[in-house]
Amino acid sequence: MHVAMIGTGYVGLVSGACFADFGHTVTCIDKDAGKIERLQGGGIPIYEPGLDKLVADNVKAGRLFFSTEAADAVKNADAVFIAVGTPSRRGDGHADLTYVYAAAEEIAGLVDGFTVVVTKSTVPVGTGDEIEKIFKRVRPDADVAVVSNPEFLREGAAIEDFKRPDRVVVGTDDDRAREVMRELYRPLYLNETPIVFTSRRTSELIKYAANAFLAMKITFINEIADLCEAVEADVQHVAKGIGLDNRIGGKFLHAGPGYGGSCFPKDTLALVRTARDAGAPVDLIETTVKVNDERKKAMAEKVVRAIESDDLAGKTIGVLGLTFKPNTDDMRDAPSLDIVPALAARGAKVQAFDPEGMGEARHMLKDVEFKEDPYAVAEGADALVIITEWDQFRALDLDRIKLLMNAPVLIDLRNIYKPDDMRARGFRYTSVGRA
Repeated sequence: MHVAMIGTGYVGLVSGACFADFGHTVTCIDKDAGKIERLQGGGIPIYEPGLDKLVADNVKAGRLFFSTEAADAVKNADAVFIAVGTPSRRGDGHADLTYVYAAAEEIAGLVDGFTVVVTKSTVPVGTGDEIEKIFKRVRPDADVAVVSNPEFLREGAAIEDFKRPDRVVVGTDDDRAREVMRELYRPLYLNETPIVFTSRRTSELIKYAANAFLAMKITFINEIADLCEAVEADVQHVAKGIGLDNRIGGKFLHAGPGYGGSCFPKDTLALVRTARDAGAPVDLIETTVKVNDERKKAMAEKVVRAIESDDLAGKTIGVLGLTFKPNTDDMRDAPSLDIVPALAARGAKVQAFDPEGMGEARHMLKDVEFKEDPYAVAEGADALVIITEWDQFRALDLDRIKLLMNAPVLIDLRNIYKPDDMRARGFRYTSVGRA
């Protein structure tokens, strides 16, 4: 089948490359000429493990193309995916649908014959209805079916998530659209991946409900971690003890400095606003948003307590990991964006390293000295803080780290080391939710 993918951001590029790998002919379209030129030259604008090879293989096979011009790709497409950004709108927290509606306007003027128009972007309930209205206004003669097909991709594991998903959700009441979507996802259907067909509004809500539930799960275990510290219990044992219950499950029960990234913060906030507007407030989600925001801010105080000095003037603090999670270069709403400025505001000199995120971090964090590796970060540091659990931070030469530091103080906000081992090595060690 022929697919046009509007948007070459995280979702659009990964989805387009994976559809091409399924055997479809895909054109990824973006108005950013520099990005398209880079993609045409073999460059990848985001860091996602395996994506560079996937793109290169499918470009070479003649199934994946990149363009700034939508006309031919949309005209020939069986399905046109809208995969543009929906950031939180300034002032009220609603999802900003400017790019979605602009894409719909453009597509409406270009479609030829029956075309399935698919929202892959995360959009509030009712967005598909508005897109339908745009088509009726711009091209009342257009033969289109507007479909919701939310993505459930984890940054750092997106290709695996697309090719071996827990489920595929499709929101449509149109029989022709169902057949097109079945054909697009046929390789998954043959592998017995559940494909959930539902109404468009239900599909739109499923995405927000899924992210909100996972955000609540993270926030829950973070609050239990605080309780564990107060009563001298171990949050990792608590998480294992409850996670072995099949009704709960062990995923997303890892205590830390709070969630961030491109999805959870904006999607929970958008769901809160949608629910308020609908007269059905979601108090649990509102509390989750509030608690998570407070937690990220509180992590700087945790570092200060571990250093045992309210005055950080003249102190050097090393920071390992800046992105919101490992295996991505995404800095959006990362806990480091709250922690690092708070430490600098206390007078600390902050030196930091991240394997993939420093390019973006340089635009977002001021008063930080970026280093070339973890050992350069440790050199001369009065304390070392692990914010992101990159694999390379799990196997540090701790004896070398200790020798490089001014004081052997390590604050592990991801619990990647064992307290007894760290104390035996002579570190003053602080973790999350462990006595």
